[in-house]
Amino acid sequence: MGGIMADFLLELLSEEIPARMQAKAKEDLARLFNDALSKAGLAAQSVETFATPRRLALIAKGLPLATEAVSEETKGPKVGAPPQAMEGFLRKTGLTQDQLVERDGIYFAVVEKPGRNTADVLGEAIPAIIRAFPWPKSQRWGAASSSTESLRWVRPLQGIIALLGNDIVPCAIDGIESGRHSMGHRFHSRGPIEIANADAYVEALRAAHVIVHFSERCTLIRDGAKAAAEAAGLVLVDDEGLVAENAGLTEWPVPMLGRFDPAFLEVPQEVIQLTARVNQKYFVCHDRDGKLANAFVCTANIVANDGGAAIVAGNEKVLAARLSDAKFFWEQDLKVPLDEQAKKLAQITFHEKLGTVADKVERVAKLARWLAEEGVVKGANADEAERAARLCKADLVTGMVGEFPELQGLMGGYYARAQGEADAVADAVRDHYKPVGQGDDVPTAPVTVAVSLADKLDTLVGFFQFDEKPTGSKDPFALRRAAIGILSLILDNNLRVSMRDLITAAAHSGGSDAGIDVANFLIDRLKVQQREAGIRHDMIDAVVSVTQGGDNVLMVKRVRALQGFVTTDEGANLLAGYKRAANILKQSGDAEAGMANHVQHDGASAVEMALKSALDDAEPKAAAAIEAEDFEGAMTALATLRAPIDAFFEGVMVNDPDPAVRAFRLGLLTRFRDAVHHVADFTKIEG
Repeated sequence: MGGIMADFLLELLSEEIPARMQAKAKEDLARLFNDALSKAGLAAQSVETFATPRRLALIAKGLPLATEAVSEETKGPKVGAPPQAMEGFLRKTGLTQDQLVERDGIYFAVVEKPGRNTADVLGEAIPAIIRAFPWPKSQRWGAASSSTESLRWVRPLQGIIALLGNDIVPCAIDGIESGRHSMGHRFHSRGPIEIANADAYVEALRAAHVIVHFSERCTLIRDGAKAAAEAAGLVLVDDEGLVAENAGLTEWPVPMLGRFDPAFLEVPQEVIQLTARVNQKYFVCHDRDGKLANAFVCTANIVANDGGAAIVAGNEKVLAARLSDAKFFWEQDLKVPLDEQAKKLAQITFHEKLGTVADKVERVAKLARWLAEEGVVKGANADEAERAARLCKADLVTGMVGEFPELQGLMGGYYARAQGEADAVADAVRDHYKPVGQGDDVPTAPVTVAVSLADKLDTLVGFFQFDEKPTGSKDPFALRRAAIGILSLILDNNLRVSMRDLITAAAHSGGSDAGIDVANFLIDRLKVQQREAGIRHDMIDAVVSVTQGGDNVLMVKRVRALQGFVTTDEGANLLAGYKRAANILKQSGDAEAGMANHVQHDGASAVEMALKSALDDAEPKAAAAIEAEDFEGAMTALATLRAPIDAFFEGVMVNDPDPAVRAFRLGLLTRFRDAVHHVADFTKIEG
């Protein structure tokens, strides 16, 4: 595509776009624009998108000013095809038969499409992009909004800039016509800003106090907030999510430091941080000792004449009101013991089939005690585990968690400690929701492990028993997450217990027997979890086949040893030998193979005796290694069978006409298969 090139600017000016939608909107704009170009046979050298609270924009560099003429060819029916086929093809192409081209006995429809001006393509594409834009939420406005066909946008659309080179691309949508004028900052700029072309866009808006680059606004906020804290002798608590959010709320960000009453520091620091962050979008600061300071950094969208004193004072007032509420909740909650709070859980339904939250707490308490008493969680005091379980959900009915649901568990830990509970109990109440999904911190404190495991097991087994399993992508009760949590707790804490025993202990009275389904579900999650550690799913299948209902710690240990082994030359060759042996035994019939004992026939060859001798040596060694949980040792013992099995297959015909010879040889293969099978079912291994 040759010819003259030009740059294209598109700006869609509107009222405030929510910060959370801006990043995705930039991606969607680039995608829709590129798709529209592609359909017209155009492509830009590069496309860059911008978003501020009031605009979504795009600059496409190096667009040809016209598309090239193209010849489109569509293959049709053969000459002499039934009339219906010809009629259908003509309808599809809109041509008559005399307009078709015949080549090698086949009709073709050839349509010459002349080149188009790029401005015309863009003029059609812009309204289409606006109408098709996939905002998560959008609205109609003005008089036209009475019609469902009227324009929808995230917030009322106010203007369109469309410039190809120095020229306006004419287009209009719902009475809004394209032009070359934008608006600068709400307070630092007056009247429309004329944009000459794409090259002038960024700096023209900067002169009007609008920074269009999201990354530049992020840098200003990040560096400015840090500098404001340091100037006060404090350390900013890094928060990239907050940097991005403030960048989505401002066009000219100016970070400023404010203070709050030190009396509020009596409230747990997580509450203060959450109040500042979630409600007000403020950063918090630590003092030089790492303790929360009575300071915050807010981000203004204006350069104030008074240096920001009035803005800071206003933000201090708003935060003080928020913190007063938090302090009130904290003080009121402390007046009610957690045991009293827990009684209210009987009024809250956990699930219609699983009873109230109080019912769940009762089950979790019994299960946590069992995990401690049975020694599943070593070092867990059974009384403390039960106590923590009985208190772990009590904070759900407190004022603080009612206001900040994100603090469930955490506040319970604070309240438990404040009322004099043992540290192990308070910590377990605080952390019993962990781990929340893959990658979260996994508790290691014994009492916490017991309560967390009990809580997740109760949820998983209960919902399966009452047929509330995940389906496809739907998992309303987060059972996949619970399963990952269970596996992480078991593996990270080296808990030696069979899954069968855990599932049985967690079973609800009145529910169906879902033990096998739960076990299979956990195995599937184990595959997902271990995949990130580089463990192949077929290796897990191979081990699961010989360790049904087993110990997860042992299983993963065995799987890792197996994968390490089969990826060596010795392992790969032994696998090949195993599969050959298994196929021969399958063809011979299991009955015959099973009857084929080790009765040595007269005249047994050297390779037969070598395999028998190797088996006599390897079998007890592998069995002893498995018993000692030395799976690498078991693999090493099996590896000694590689050379003799290869020589055996090279030197003899297994299915000898003599029944005694055949029986002996099948017996050797049965022993070989079974020896390997004690470690894993090699038939499940791919390759």
